Amino acid sequence: MKSNFRKAGIIGVGTYLPEKIVTNSDLEKVVDTTNEWIYSRTGIAERRVAKDDQATSDLAIIAAKKALEHAAIDAAEIDLIIVATITPDMIFPATASIIQEQLKAKKAAAFDLSAGCTGFVYALSVANQFVATGAYDKVLVIGAETLTRIVDWQDRKTCVLFGDGAGAVVVGPVNENEGFLSFVLGSDGSGAELLYMPAGGSRKPPSLETLSNKEHSLRMSGSDVFKFAVKIMGEAAAQALMKSGHKLEDIDFMIPHQANTRIIESAAKRLGLSMEKVFMNLDKYGNMSSASIPVALEEAYHNSLLKKGDLVVFVGFGAGLSWGACALKWSI
Repeated sequence: MKSNFRKAGIIGVGTYLPEKIVTNSDLEKVVDTTNEWIYSRTGIAERRVAKDDQATSDLAIIAAKKALEHAAIDAAEIDLIIVATITPDMIFPATASIIQEQLKAKKAAAFDLSAGCTGFVYALSVANQFVATGAYDKVLVIGAETLTRIVDWQDRKTCVLFGDGAGAVVVGPVNENEGFLSFVLGSDGSGAELLYMPAGGSRKPPSLETLSNKEHSLRMSGSDVFKFAVKIMGEAAAQALMKSGHKLEDIDFMIPHQANTRIIESAAKRLGLSMEKVFMNLDKYGNMSSASIPVALEEAYHNSLLKKGDLVVFVGFGAGLSWGACALKWSI
């Protein structure tokens, strides 16, 4: 029986990365670490840092404009804007609303989505449903972060990991044999305090005490998150493939969340996937949370590593603890 749903897929991509580059050697001057220590454990050599006057929305707007240009559509045609971020401009209003105004996307609804580093995959799943059902025709999905604003620059285990950036895609109707095939989303709240920011919300509002205790900075249990990530990345990718009706050997390309070289290599090994089919750019940008997959996607696309009809898998993990994967046939 023919489905009443139409196919949705990615029809435009765009990114923005701040100009300022902070290398591992730069970090050696401000924290007790070395280039060798950072690179050997993470695969990160440098990261981008936003200017003091740049908020998350500023990065996102530039990436969004590039994605709209690539899709050859005007902002006025966008029906919905979803921003995946854990570093919004402010608690409210939504960063997506700020972006809507700046883009002059007058008819677009707008909201933020918080799922940590998995946020972009979560946001894609929402966009897919709006387009597939015919509720909306064009959805702008943005993953954007200014993580360097919430790290403790004296904590050598975390401050070396993160960077700032934004990636955007336009989701719209595509041909029947293209677009999104399946999504797998998950969460395990028992691991919530393995990766979190203690203060700033309703449980611990800002105070002199929370500020003095540096509770407005990201905290992470690195070894526990590592173990979780290695296991869940492979499992989620395999589940998305199975749900799409494909096998592991059918994968043409995988774009994982860019957190750690060893995590990505371990996940690929579990899948039996050659690293030639796995994209990595974290050496240049570090972990950009929800921005990492769309930035990697745009870079892979413009380096001609993707071709129309390729079976591509996105997979990520993050705070929550959360995870997500999707399989799609590349449509541009």
